[in-house]
Amino acid sequence: MPLPVPVLPEGVDPAWLPPAAFRAVGGRRTLIRGSGPLMETVHGELAEACRRFGGRVVRDTSDDGPYDLVLGLGADGPGDEGFTVAREGGTTTVTASGGRGLLYGLFHVVRLGEDAFSGERVREAHRPALALRMLDHWDNVAVHPVMGQVERGYAGGSLFWQDGRARGDLERVRAYGRLLAACGINALSVNNVNVHATEARLLTDRIGDVAAIAGALRPYGIRAHLSVSFAAPLLLGGLPTADPLDAAVRAWWAEVTRRVYEAIPDFGGYVVKADSEGQPGPFAYGRSHADGANLLAAALEPFGGTVHWRAFVYDHRQDWRDRTTDRARAAYDHFVPLDGEFAPNAVLQVKHGPMDFQVREPVSPLIGAMPRTRLAVELQATQEYTGQQRHVCWLGPMWSEVLRFPLEQGVPVGELARGGLVAVSNAGDDPFWTGHPLAQANLYTFGRLAWRPDADPGAVLDEWIRLTFGPGPAAGLHAVLDGSWRTYEKYTAPLGVGFMVQPGHHYGPSVDGYEYSPWGTYHFADRDGVGVDRSVATGTGYAGQYGKPWAEVYESVDSCPDELLLFFHHVSYSHMLKSGKTVIQHIYDTHFEGVEEVEAAREVWAGLVDLVDPARHTRVTELLEEQLRCAREWRDQVNSYFFRKSGVPDAHGRRVY
Repeated sequence: MPLPVPVLPEGVDPAWLPPAAFRAVGGRRTLIRGSGPLMETVHGELAEACRRFGGRVVRDTSDDGPYDLVLGLGADGPGDEGFTVAREGGTTTVTASGGRGLLYGLFHVVRLGEDAFSGERVREAHRPALALRMLDHWDNVAVHPVMGQVERGYAGGSLFWQDGRARGDLERVRAYGRLLAACGINALSVNNVNVHATEARLLTDRIGDVAAIAGALRPYGIRAHLSVSFAAPLLLGGLPTADPLDAAVRAWWAEVTRRVYEAIPDFGGYVVKADSEGQPGPFAYGRSHADGANLLAAALEPFGGTVHWRAFVYDHRQDWRDRTTDRARAAYDHFVPLDGEFAPNAVLQVKHGPMDFQVREPVSPLIGAMPRTRLAVELQATQEYTGQQRHVCWLGPMWSEVLRFPLEQGVPVGELARGGLVAVSNAGDDPFWTGHPLAQANLYTFGRLAWRPDADPGAVLDEWIRLTFGPGPAAGLHAVLDGSWRTYEKYTAPLGVGFMVQPGHHYGPSVDGYEYSPWGTYHFADRDGVGVDRSVATGTGYAGQYGKPWAEVYESVDSCPDELLLFFHHVSYSHMLKSGKTVIQHIYDTHFEGVEEVEAAREVWAGLVDLVDPARHTRVTELLEEQLRCAREWRDQVNSYFFRKSGVPDAHGRRVY
């Protein structure tokens, strides 16, 4: 029997899978060959499309057609998730070796629309470049007194949890899995990496809640993962220790993991944040992070599971007076000595930059420095430092720059990420899924770049626009979104220096907000200049963590790229950039330009009022007003701050307070 397509609650936006996106396949005659659970999902998708648009779908039949579309299982499919597409003699054929591949092949045809059924198409093979394409949800089961239901969540409550218990709305969870599968995501962690007391119990007596979520995601090929506390043997097992080399601790994890797989046979594995920002870890027992990760890897190995061990480990109680301690160095210093010591099913999950998802920072040198360790690269789809889904900030160009960056011997980051690509989710129970309707583009783009890291992000953006909005407003939407990341960068922290945000919630400007804090997030602005000296010659030595040629490029003020200058060097306000502007004039100009670009985007969006669904248009209009207000505040605070520090006026005589 075909699996019915999930029904969205009234008022919930269909995002990039509106009924109209299925018009091309739904109006044709289709044959499905093969059986299995995901084949029933494929059948259900096509049956609903045909019901809506008048086509017909049939299963394994001796009738030779003619058919417009044939989807079937075959031994020549390119890998478990890959598929081939061809068109000959008026028939489009999709072949895969497994159900996941055929599901992805169907969504590929949906993306092509009418183009899938025109002309001839030589056989094309499609397969994901990365085997794991994962979202980390920072959702809390119980509402956290400071962080709320979702930590760094800007799209309402959790899709999975509410007020200490599992939500009963699994139909919407299934619809979420459908959206993720349609852009190529295949794994999801259901809870916050900061594992609090209630969340810790998901591993044991509340594993049934996780199993229910896993069951809702399974029809779309999404494997569930779980964030766990390293101290679980103490918290849940009554043991006196969580020492990873203790035999009783190892036995406890082995037995608990066996029970997890009894409840969820296709369980993906564990996500762990340890010895980081107060979370417990192996350091308490004099053990290494490899010891800690391998403990869990051993428990998961018999079942084919993976432990994702986050490399976000640094001193968050730093003395701001100490110029020798550099947060940017921390992950490299902790983990490079452990290269080769991690188990094969342990994945070290590394943030794409050395700090914390800033609007601009260099690629983390750790990604290229551990050739004997499986690394996953972590991005942040939720816009913690990029406007919190109240600002338009499409991150596709930034992610593409990271994934294409030739970090080690010319090998791009997308190829070094052998353990996969992971993003912190930006979805919640908001009617538009991501709060800001245009922030859906980040979630979609992540999935498509995880499938193919070298894809053109602009083409991916146009794909999302076409699916979500149809052809009418495409040009205007592209104009609003395409340069929005650089616009956001212009009116916030300049030249890679980072932060300058309000402490705690991280929304809006506070130039010195973290300057005298223990978090290691400094800009060191004084009357003479600004920036952090991370050179080997005179600074913290961070630049030396890179291999050639990047160590040499970043070491010198003369060769360091402008956009990262203040990340690597402390320079005078009169320092001349490669652009031909001084640092201080660059700060003034970009902050004025950023506001002007938001004003222009607001005008373009206003002109789309007759081409966009009214609810979407109203929500985005309201948020653009807030973005403009906040951009002006950033402009005025940053410009005034640096005018008062430097005493250098704006060369164009614009108002600086």
